[in-house]
Amino acid sequence: MPDALAFDIIPVTPLQQNCTVLLCQATGAAALVDPGGDVEDIVATVQRHGARVEKIFLTHGHLDHVGATAPLKERYGVPVEGPHRDD
Repeated sequence: MPDALAFDIIPVTPLQQNCTVLLCQATGAAALVDPGGDVEDIVATVQRHGARVEKIFLTHGHLDHVGATAPLKERYGVPVEGPHRDD
């Protein structure tokens, strides 16, 4: 049986900040962590894995970590967790 949890790291934006796609190989569910930009690269990675995005997580509010959140939230119709309101 394959590992239940996998991940794919995508360097995004000219700053090459890491966006992580967390994948449950058992169910096909996925979460995006810090989608800073390069929406089409993120979408292509999700599609390559045949995954279904269920949530977006933001570790903090810097633009290079949140820049693609709105279009990805709209595309997948998923909730966003974070960043903390004090960030």
